Amino acid sequence: MIIRNPEGRPAPEFYHHGVEVSGNLRTLYIAGQIGVGPDGTVPAGIEAQARLVYANMKAVLDAADMGFADVVKTTVFLVNPKDRATFAAIRSEATGGLKTASTLVYVAGLVLPELLVEVEAIAVKAVTA
Repeated sequence: MIIRNPEGRPAPEFYHHGVEVSGNLRTLYIAGQIGVGPDGTVPAGIEAQARLVYANMKAVLDAADMGFADVVKTTVFLVNPKDRATFAAIRSEATGGLKTASTLVYVAGLVLPELLVEVEAIAVKAVTA
């Protein structure tokens, strides 16, 4: 097992950004990524937060030599159902329109009251010799 906490990102206190498990396939479990910038700030609005979610997810994928094409499953937690269309547009832009198995859950709130969205993911990539 390899822990994947990308350089330049705050180290989480209670979890890792990613945990990679190897075998014939490498599997990367990406903890819920939120709209918090490298400096710890949370921008207002779903668009800015969704962009940061995918930038943070890309940093974890990059640390594992993976990309959005390797993501096989996502779970999306949205606070406001009215944000669904904006979030979907940002997701499509950030991932190049790639589709994965996905679950969307509307929640009453996230770990910080100003957060509007959180996304967790699983990525898989073939082991190369």
